[in-house]
Amino acid sequence: MPGENLSRDEARERAALLSVDGYDVSLDLRSAVGDDAGAGPRTFRSVTTIRFRCAEPGAASFADLIAPAVTAVSLNGKDLDPGAVFDGTRIQLEDLAAENELVVDAQCAYSRTGEGMHRFVDPEDGEVYLYTQYEPADSRRVFANFEQPDLKAPFRAEVKAPEGWTVWSNGVGELTDGVWQFAETKPISTYITAFLAGPYHYVTDSYTRTFDDGTTLEIPLGAMCRKGLAPHFDADDVFLITKQGLDFFHDHFDYPYPFGKYDQAFVPEYNLGAMENPGLVTFREEYIFRGKVTQASYSGRANTILHEMAHMWFGDLVTMEWWDDLWLKESFADFMGAFALVGATRFTDGWITFANRRKAWAYRADQLPSTHPVTADIRDLQDAKLNFDGITYAKGASVLKQLVAYAGQDAFLEGARRYFKRNAYGNTRLGDLLSVLEETSGRDMTSWARSWLQTAGVNSLTPQVVLDVEGGRIAELTVLQEAAESHPELRPHRVAVGLYRMEGDRLVRYERAEVDVDGPRTVVVELAGAEAPELVLVNDDDLTYCKTRFDATSLDTLRDHLGALTDPMARALCWSALWNMTRDALLLAPDFIDLVMRFGRRETDIGVLQMLHAWANSALVDYSPPWWRETGAKLLAHVALRDLRDAEPGSEHQLAWARFYASVASAPEELALLQALLDGTEQIEGLAVDQELRWAFLEPLAAHGAADEAAVAAELARDDTASGKRHQVRCLAARPSAAVKAQAWAQVVESDTLSNALVEATIAGFVQPSQRELLAPYTEKYFAAIERVWAERSIQIGVDVVRGLFPSYPAADDAQATLDATDAWLTSHEEAAPALRRLVLEARDDLARALRAQAADHEGRGAQG
Repeated sequence: MPGENLSRDEARERAALLSVDGYDVSLDLRSAVGDDAGAGPRTFRSVTTIRFRCAEPGAASFADLIAPAVTAVSLNGKDLDPGAVFDGTRIQLEDLAAENELVVDAQCAYSRTGEGMHRFVDPEDGEVYLYTQYEPADSRRVFANFEQPDLKAPFRAEVKAPEGWTVWSNGVGELTDGVWQFAETKPISTYITAFLAGPYHYVTDSYTRTFDDGTTLEIPLGAMCRKGLAPHFDADDVFLITKQGLDFFHDHFDYPYPFGKYDQAFVPEYNLGAMENPGLVTFREEYIFRGKVTQASYSGRANTILHEMAHMWFGDLVTMEWWDDLWLKESFADFMGAFALVGATRFTDGWITFANRRKAWAYRADQLPSTHPVTADIRDLQDAKLNFDGITYAKGASVLKQLVAYAGQDAFLEGARRYFKRNAYGNTRLGDLLSVLEETSGRDMTSWARSWLQTAGVNSLTPQVVLDVEGGRIAELTVLQEAAESHPELRPHRVAVGLYRMEGDRLVRYERAEVDVDGPRTVVVELAGAEAPELVLVNDDDLTYCKTRFDATSLDTLRDHLGALTDPMARALCWSALWNMTRDALLLAPDFIDLVMRFGRRETDIGVLQMLHAWANSALVDYSPPWWRETGAKLLAHVALRDLRDAEPGSEHQLAWARFYASVASAPEELALLQALLDGTEQIEGLAVDQELRWAFLEPLAAHGAADEAAVAAELARDDTASGKRHQVRCLAARPSAAVKAQAWAQVVESDTLSNALVEATIAGFVQPSQRELLAPYTEKYFAAIERVWAERSIQIGVDVVRGLFPSYPAADDAQATLDATDAWLTSHEEAAPALRRLVLEARDDLARALRAQAADHEGRGAQG
């Protein structure tokens, strides 16, 4: 649609012209139930009244609406011709008065892509569930509005729904004469308004807080999910984390939660992890665990709950003016999620998870050709959609952790408090935050922001050790800083440098110094004269954002004694550094896998262990040379089974090794064991093969041709639920058959009948690293189809298809040809949508990186003789 991709310039022009006083939204969702009615999309009635002012009477502007049809439009009491003023995405508004009232009566479409008003039919019981998801700009699929974050307004809503349903929105709701009426909200942006409707299972609780001045705040709490998931719903734990988070943020922010109630909905077929709609936070329902999971999963859920809660202040109360400053909410929420996780909950190891898992996302994103400063250049909504990435979230959060060290925690939090009070219900830019931080810290934030927020790329820090003539003590320890040629900025880093040595069978730290690293070479004078170390860990305790490297002695120590490191944070940092070296072709992938095989079993932190499993898998399928992959898979499967059998029965480590074994099993005897565990003819003490684990075992059986369609159908009969259906679709698409691949491709690329969740499942099944020859014919088809897919499908489905179906696993003989085909497409499609080109460039970079690592392995082994 010509007007769907709103530009920054258009938004600025409209914000300068218009001010919005309020919205009244009336929805009739009774059409959500019943049989599909013929051709065309299923629709609902949406009537919106917008009261707004215009700074230049007589000027023209537009309202946003994406809908199949508009029945009526009136502006200031005058009826307009819908066919003349509505083009499918915008309603043109001419000759505006100083004060205006716009009424739009439209037929809006239910969604199956997770955008706008998503409609889900539960295959288990036929019940229909609705929820909305808007960010960055899909509220216009539900009601007419001015779709940009800086045109905030209060919202009132009413909803007609099928009998027996409950409806929720941002404000408190009440059913009156068959209509759900919702209290007016505070001024909020359109993208965080929300509706939820259906026969949801709903649990309630409450939170009370008495402040120092004697006032009391009472917040009604609610949590909901589909009825089919109710037996698995541990709402008590959700409420526990919620209350701990509210206490923590009230302690630190000195601004009472401003949005009344606090509902949290776990919804099906959700595209995101969660969304911070004030008063009605939505989460993907996979956070309700149908089987046994590790504590890392519970920690991840708690982190997400706290991340979204931080948004109530960073994002909802104070909102960025435009998506350039998206980091003003996402980076802060990511940092605050980990900060509160450690400070308020049982998950006190949250910073280890952050260092090992969250920052890995940032390091990858920051080395792609699409890397950008934390404060980004967002030209339009397509740019905004793709900037919900590892830089905006995890790098930004890492930078804020560095800022806390730079400015001091007390000054940082006092700055946040002033920021909220000065800008409540308003919109801000970077400068608004920096000014309060300068006030509270007394430090110049301009140079810090220029280095950390306005430049892209990640630096590498490497220790260089010179010993005295006797070799027993440090004569000089230097930290060398490097940057990529494409992003040469060297930044100031506050780091801790730790010295480690073996004491018996333990590798322990015996000296530590904090130092400001600035420029290409920094001497750590505090460590001169210290005893010679066996391991130097730059960025000990993870104070800064960088790629850590090792000197030769340290690397040799890790090869021999990595598992002997007693400090879990230090271990996590070393693993992360070794993984970055593997990705950079400085450490051969088989060597990284060898480290995992030898020391993985000694990893006590379950989140780190699960990350090691993921990295080992990637090292095998992405970075190992083709001739070694079969050997590597056998080695990993052997070690995984050994550690599965050796793990404490019933432990989360045992569960992690079981899932890892399934992910690498490929030989007939390995698949036979999976089948025997499914059949119950073989058991491993303490391993409960619950339904989720059954699907994890069945997928590799299907992918390697050891389970046919009948076996998958039988498993679905055991688990005929929405979750089971997603697993079934994935397993079916994973089968090693040309006909299966052709069918899966057609369902995703040539048709739009699948929901977003089933598109995701089909793609995941289709793309199997073990089926490179089967996938080879789709390289040409991919490049022939993606521009059409991008033009015709919603942006979410477009992203899923373009990113998910890129030929990332070419056959050995086709690897360079695939890279050449990618370059040819990029060269011949310079005028393609920038967001589409970005996705292809990112995938191309991942493939080129994999080929460099494979080539380094060949060269390295040749050099070794």
